[in-house]
Amino acid sequence: MSPHQTLEQGIAALGLTLPADAPERLLAFGQLLIKWNKVYNLTAIRDEAQVISHHLLDSLSVLPQLDGIRRLVDVGSGGGLPGVVLAICRPDLQVDSVETVQKKATFQNQAKIELKLPNFRAHHARIENWRPAYSPEAPDGIISRAFADLADFVNLTAHLAGPDTRILAMKGVYPADEIARIPAGFALEASPPLTVPGLDAERHLIIVKRT
Repeated sequence: MSPHQTLEQGIAALGLTLPADAPERLLAFGQLLIKWNKVYNLTAIRDEAQVISHHLLDSLSVLPQLDGIRRLVDVGSGGGLPGVVLAICRPDLQVDSVETVQKKATFQNQAKIELKLPNFRAHHARIENWRPAYSPEAPDGIISRAFADLADFVNLTAHLAGPDTRILAMKGVYPADEIARIPAGFALEASPPLTVPGLDAERHLIIVKRT
């Protein structure tokens, strides 16, 4: 099966309807990730098939949970996951990626240029010190993929979260211990399981909001 067929099959299994050019652009991003990874060490995954399952489809699995979100902050996304993937597939979604490692932020900006993503911005900054200079309004969503312990994630992004902001943590096995330590003033809203085609592992999206 070709990479394009594998990706198309995974998108169908997720029940997603994406822009017509999304699969081609997603594969182009995967190739860019593999190419830059040789020098920048963006990810431990170097095999194209695994990039599709572990990165592209894993990032896409959260898409159905982003209804109503128009501005999303992606925290510590490394090689641009899930932020670049979501920006490709939701042209109406403004994604701000905040990354502490300069070379990873540089890669993300290169991906923005090569993939022509006007709705994506990469910022080299620490999330606890970052605020969007162009808008005083709180984002609709703040997402992370394997960034930190849930309590740390909430604490580090609390200054950005408004009353309606959803904080979305992509996790593996249901993190009951982490959920028990959600900081005061915040509470679990939902914890839908995620099924990722080609990935034989538990995945959950932990959604937290202000109380």
